[in-house]
Amino acid sequence: MTDWLGLWLRLLDSSHALLDFMIAGGVVMWALAGLCVLFWTLVFERFWYVRRVFPQWGRERRQAWQQLLQNDAGNWQRAVRVAWLAQARQQLLGPLRLSKTLVAMYPLLGLLGTVSGMVAVFDVLAINGTGNPRGMAAGVWQATLPTMAGMVLAISGLFSLARLERDARRALERLANQLRHD
Repeated sequence: MTDWLGLWLRLLDSSHALLDFMIAGGVVMWALAGLCVLFWTLVFERFWYVRRVFPQWGRERRQAWQQLLQNDAGNWQRAVRVAWLAQARQQLLGPLRLSKTLVAMYPLLGLLGTVSGMVAVFDVLAINGTGNPRGMAAGVWQATLPTMAGMVLAISGLFSLARLERDARRALERLANQLRHD
């Protein structure tokens, strides 16, 4: 029982530390957190789609392709193949555009946090002069956190998008190889 209590207390301490971190970064940190949740939801959906949904769609196209080849459908087999591959490309790579846009927004929002934090520093300087180093440090801290968070999110986003694009292109190549005249 004490293990569960200890775990619960550590989790509670961690959540308070995260909340303090978010508050210290200002409003921009909350915007970054919201975009982060949206981005990773999209990424996990794409991983699921490429691994679970698209293979079934590809199997259906392969079966239909085999029927076309058996029926000797004529010269339009090539047009059907090109259309299916274009459709597959759109299904696999099209939804990644929004994720790429979110990754590009992370550093920009971090920069916005830097500017708002520096405005806080200048406010302290205007009111108190240079005699309040704690007030200035809080503004610098508020300026630094969103910048760091934006860069960390952008870097992790770039890696995950590169992986997704690679997996999508491999699935597309596999389908193109399977929809050939043998």
